Amino acid sequence: MSAQHADLLDELLAGKHRALARVITKIENRDPGYRDLVSALHGHTGHADVIGITGSPGAGKSTLVDKVANYYRDRGETVGVIAIDPSSPFTGGAVLGDRIRMANNVGDMDVFFRSMSARGSLGGLSTATTDAVKALDAFGKDKIIVETVGAGQNEIDIVKTADTVAVLVPPESGDNVQMLKAGILEIADVFVVNKADLPGADRAVSDLKEMVHMRGHEPTPEFGDDVEGYDWTPEVIETVAKEGDGVEEFVALLDEHHELLDETGMLEAKARTRYAEEIRALLREDANRLVADEIESHGGMTELVEAVFDRETDPYSVAADVISPIEDCVHD
Repeated sequence: MSAQHADLLDELLAGKHRALARVITKIENRDPGYRDLVSALHGHTGHADVIGITGSPGAGKSTLVDKVANYYRDRGETVGVIAIDPSSPFTGGAVLGDRIRMANNVGDMDVFFRSMSARGSLGGLSTATTDAVKALDAFGKDKIIVETVGAGQNEIDIVKTADTVAVLVPPESGDNVQMLKAGILEIADVFVVNKADLPGADRAVSDLKEMVHMRGHEPTPEFGDDVEGYDWTPEVIETVAKEGDGVEEFVALLDEHHELLDETGMLEAKARTRYAEEIRALLREDANRLVADEIESHGGMTELVEAVFDRETDPYSVAADVISPIEDCVHD
């Protein structure tokens, strides 16, 4: 690690928010040496509660996150918020930028807010998000909230990043049916019918409770069946986030779920699964880079495609030729 990065790491661990912001910027931009930084952070992690909040656009995620962060601050806890925004098709950056949307917490340095790009990741989460969570954890944030864009099948990656996942549902009953089709039911530990003062809220609560009942209790496939004592049926709660109604009850459910995770060993099971996924993701990232370099050594993709188009070779043979030197190195 360079002396500059070592100093930056020391400043982050000393609790300097400017250093935290700079480290996350290096992580998001994949600056040279960022991996050394993240590696050094790892030994200081494992203390924060990580909460995922997702839901369809317009469900009021940002408002609820604001109120929850404010509630944690009133309890004397520090908070880090990562809001995953859609990626710009031109720059890869967050479309909404590094904006502060949490009006109640502006100026409170113990609520650190960062907007990040999804970067086209299938689950709306990128490796950079995982690394940013580590930075917030190492910094000493008690609670880390990851707010993700959208709510669909592609959002299931949040369950591999957060200890507890809350899914926000707008009052309109039509969205509930769509969410069931999207498989969201399987990832939620808590369902929140936000804007519960609007028409349709009672129907949304009723539909969700029926869906949860129909599903019944099933083992969580990501973590196997060997976690004894973990028996959690997703709860359905109503909130009016803009007024703060239901926030205390929502936080109480988050606390209750985290306590059960800790008591049963599921928290450790989730961490092990998270590390396995992270290792796989990094290996895929590195392997893709090696393959890209090898393709260039064969004249580039355009030349390979032309050879296939002219029937001089075929895709399987090209793939075998490209991967062969890498395979030989691995075997040796």
